[in-house]
Amino acid sequence: MVELRLKNITKKFGSLTANDNISLTINQGTIHAILGENGAGKTTLMNILSGLYDPDRGEIYINNKLVHINSSKSAIDLGIGMIHQHFMLVPQLSVLENIILGTKGKYTLKLKQKRLEIQQLIDDYKLEIDLDAKVENISVGMQQRVEILKVLYRGAKLLILDEPTAVLTPGEIENFFNILRQFVNQGNTIIFISHKLEEVIKLCDVVTILRRGKVINTFENKNLSPQKLATMMIGEHTKTNLTKPRLSYTETILKVDNLLVKNIHNISFEIKAGEILGIAGVDGNGQQELVSVIMGFIKPKKGKIKYKDIDITNWTTEDIIKQLSIGYIPEDRKTIGLVSSLSIGNNLILKQYYTYPFNQWGILQKKAIQTVENKAITNFDIRGVEPNITVGKLSGGNQQKIILARELANHPQLIIAMQPTRGLDIAATEYIQQQLLKARENGAAILYISTELEEVRKMSDRLAIIYRGKFMDIINPNTDLEKIGLLMMGMTPE
Repeated sequence: MVELRLKNITKKFGSLTANDNISLTINQGTIHAILGENGAGKTTLMNILSGLYDPDRGEIYINNKLVHINSSKSAIDLGIGMIHQHFMLVPQLSVLENIILGTKGKYTLKLKQKRLEIQQLIDDYKLEIDLDAKVENISVGMQQRVEILKVLYRGAKLLILDEPTAVLTPGEIENFFNILRQFVNQGNTIIFISHKLEEVIKLCDVVTILRRGKVINTFENKNLSPQKLATMMIGEHTKTNLTKPRLSYTETILKVDNLLVKNIHNISFEIKAGEILGIAGVDGNGQQELVSVIMGFIKPKKGKIKYKDIDITNWTTEDIIKQLSIGYIPEDRKTIGLVSSLSIGNNLILKQYYTYPFNQWGILQKKAIQTVENKAITNFDIRGVEPNITVGKLSGGNQQKIILARELANHPQLIIAMQPTRGLDIAATEYIQQQLLKARENGAAILYISTELEEVRKMSDRLAIIYRGKFMDIINPNTDLEKIGLLMMGMTPE
């Protein structure tokens, strides 16, 4: 059993103070939420607890005993398990191999016994994971479940969850919450980090607010509302109502006809200028493969893809990026969307680095790149910035803002948005949605894919429900939730 106490924890990155003299107690047998805007210091604090960072100053106590957490192993040995927003898995290994990687064994692995133990956890938690699948071949949602299994198998008593429901459907979330409550009822402890304030109110016992690296307040979850929490997180904030005026554009920008590829079965659809086609479904039902084939990462077995009147079915990704007006927001910002070792400015020009004014006579022009960087930092409220900082040192939400700034910069005619607001706080989410709606008004066709059902319903003009690589139906986004839920489970409502 774990009770955790932090005393005066401070962590700096150059001139940036990510955690500023943080003192906090996490009581045993509670679910303790830690809330704050992007760049508030939440992830840095959790990385200290999980052994990835050393604090510059401060002390950590577990069960009133001073401890030093200087590695992931020492955190695990102390009963602390963290499920990171960006997963810590080896893509080339199987699910089973990832789970047992680094576990103790005297002389032999006893693989059969370990498989049985892990399968029992899968059954108990209803996670539906294929232990023999390679991680590189499974969806992001499945990868999250593998991470959960990893920490449970290692006997974690304090579980740190960073945006854990981002890839779950409403039904899965309810089941997941039941699992968390069961875990806590056994005397264990959870630290819960989320931007979904309704979930915090529903699940958590205690809430701590961080702002700019400091603890603002800690209080019990009594008589709270999302608006009250949001105000404490970011100050007074007027929620913007998203409006979608009816538009009269008639040009078809993207047409997909009878597409067949791995995990995609004869999908057909089109998107007109000024229209948002949303795709809703449980993660792992072919969303990623559909985007990959449109963007040229993989080739279809049959079918056609047309951009306006151009057949781009077998185009390379490079040709698509260079010759077409397409903005692409990938699902995984860390491995696909950004180069972590580069600066903000260099990431912003990844699609234009060879063009004027960023490149003259084969030399990158620092002043032009800095101008783009400064504009994006201001317009997209990118925080935690210092001279020459690399994007890998920024929070997940700020990394996402950099991708969005790059992809929307040149007013694309087609935008493929895959989980565009994942990991963003309230204000940033609304800002991004407003930008996409503005692009829609300017004639962009948008393919909007999200596992956040309410979000994709709110943003879409039409809504496609995907299940096991097929479109069950393309419907009005205001369709009854019960009908949408049945379609997402592969059932046709009567």
